[in-house]
Amino acid sequence: FLIDWINATLKQEHIVVKSLEEDLFDGLVLHHLLEHLGSLKLDVDKIALTERKQRQKLSVILEAVAKCLQLEESQLKWSVESILSKDLLSTLHLLVAIAKHFQPNLAIPANVKVETMTIEVIIAFIFATMDYGILSQGLICLELGRNVADDAFDELFSRAPDTLDAVKQVFLQFVNQHVGKLGLNVNDIESQFADGVILLLLIGQLEGYFLNLRHFFLTPASPAEMLHNVNLALDLLTDGGLLNFSVNSE
Repeated sequence: FLIDWINATLKQEHIVVKSLEEDLFDGLVLHHLLEHLGSLKLDVDKIALTERKQRQKLSVILEAVAKCLQLEESQLKWSVESILSKDLLSTLHLLVAIAKHFQPNLAIPANVKVETMTIEVIIAFIFATMDYGILSQGLICLELGRNVADDAFDELFSRAPDTLDAVKQVFLQFVNQHVGKLGLNVNDIESQFADGVILLLLIGQLEGYFLNLRHFFLTPASPAEMLHNVNLALDLLTDGGLLNFSVNSE
């Protein structure tokens, strides 16, 4: 409805909006819309190419909207940053407010509900200047940001699979350097770490202690035994102060 309304309003100016998020964030369409509806002459550039210019333009436009609609800052359901970041809900609030003010008889659909979901994306950046002399000593440093529910390496899986493979190779070399002393060899991180055995033996090697075989299953025969091993490994890491974020053992 809003897209059709904007396009009908700005038809003579040969402006066609196809996406509210993609076409309104830079202030160009909003500028034309306000000039047409409210005869507002805004002291801004017609076209803002840089983000700084777009932010300045949006600031002037939204200030004019608030003044025209006689809204206090606490009443605004949008901001320069939310419009600039293509937030659809903020854009809808802004357009509905403009439409109701300048064209109160417009038959805007009533009682529209919008469900929103806030997703916090945590990106783990791994900066690896790899000195293989250092790696041979097993000194690998990873910095993980905050306590997160999901895997902090999700970004690597989805956006940088080539980098992920390189990181996996570094870890394999690191793991084998230590468990190799026990006559073991790891070729696949996903499958060989699943039962917790390699992880427990690796922790023992790194921390310099022997894990009593009565405390874990060296050859786990069921998912429950595998889960026991993984939980034990996570407990050891937590007790050693090496794990300060939650990990789902399953």
